[in-house]
Amino acid sequence: MNSEVVIEVKNIRKKFKVYFDKGYGLKEKILFAGRNKYDERWVLNDISFQIKKGEAVGLIGKNGCGKSTMLKLISRIIYPTEGTVKINGRVSSLLELGAGFHPDMSGRENIYTNASIFGLTKKEIDQRLESIIKFSELEEFIDCPVRTYSSGMYMRLAFSVAINVDADILLIDEILAVGDVSFQAKCFERLKEIKDAGTTIVLVSHSPAQIEQICDRAIWIEDGKIKEDGLPRFVGENYLALMEGKRLEKVSNIENDQLHVQPQSESVQLNLEWSPLAVRSGNKKIKFTKVQLLNDKKQKKNVFSTGENIIVHMEYECEQPGILGNFGVGINRDDGVYCYGTNTFIECNELISAEHYGCVETVFEANTLLPAKYILDVAVHTKDEIPYDKIHHILEFRVTSRKKDFGVSRLENIWYVDGEKLDKKEGESYDK
Repeated sequence: MNSEVVIEVKNIRKKFKVYFDKGYGLKEKILFAGRNKYDERWVLNDISFQIKKGEAVGLIGKNGCGKSTMLKLISRIIYPTEGTVKINGRVSSLLELGAGFHPDMSGRENIYTNASIFGLTKKEIDQRLESIIKFSELEEFIDCPVRTYSSGMYMRLAFSVAINVDADILLIDEILAVGDVSFQAKCFERLKEIKDAGTTIVLVSHSPAQIEQICDRAIWIEDGKIKEDGLPRFVGENYLALMEGKRLEKVSNIENDQLHVQPQSESVQLNLEWSPLAVRSGNKKIKFTKVQLLNDKKQKKNVFSTGENIIVHMEYECEQPGILGNFGVGINRDDGVYCYGTNTFIECNELISAEHYGCVETVFEANTLLPAKYILDVAVHTKDEIPYDKIHHILEFRVTSRKKDFGVSRLENIWYVDGEKLDKKEGESYDK
């Protein structure tokens, strides 16, 4: 394993036996042998990834997809059916609230017990004791039995112990979802400090916003496999788009709606001119049929210059003319920076009454984007932001410039030296 890699997961497969009605006692097993029937279910199916030292990685996915199982495999609480997990460094884990706590022991006693499980000596725990108690904010209750603690107090104590272990790898499973707002903010700040100090963090969460705030990467697990591994913003948006599509499909089935709802997370549902990474969601009462980037001559382009007009041309069809739609666009830089987004309601305080077929265009006049690769999103919503059709990463385009500017956008400026204005001169071409 590379010295920079601290976690290497290779071809992991994990199955569990799921009993229909298992008999536990000897008498039950003899009299009701039929109850011991079970299914073998593969929770993880051929998963591989590497995590480098100091990297913060978030695992997202629906309940039962295998996120927590993956953390337990990394922490060696359980072992894979097939494949290998290699770890390089001391691991501290927060997989379940209060795991390892004895309910009849005080908070102080449990600190010693729990920290010793992580490998700290009594002397090391003595040195950290006050900082653990202070961070948990449980000074008043530290000598009370932990069975008298609320779930939030459990979390405070467990988190406080885990972050004071000086571990090389910190594993966290949904623990940040518990606790009051101020303590959650405190935990986030502490995690950032730990990350800056070089600790590797693996975080399981259902909140893409949490993962985006802390992590460098996000791994989306779906049906036991890695569906996407990349920048948290993009992976999170794709995950939410798929979940929203499935939710709308269920709602439609319940209401016995005649409209065929498709989550359409797969690029095969999209126009061949669109990006293969496009992710689509919405109920399709209004849906895009054609989206292109054009210049002033109405020519299709995917490379523009800073200062050139960019036309976003959107054609649509509507299942029932007269539906009101809020048409919008968004632009991301390919490193995850969200550059700009707007819609017809923001700009014109107006919803568009859709025809059976129609076209909507927006023109970015003299665009101020600086050289980079960009990603276009398009959407049409109700006034309450319920998506009719939303396509993330529908097109990619590049911006070039003759100026040697830095950042996301060009801000027009004038320079003076001792009150005298400097003349602007064209420089050489610069393409990031």
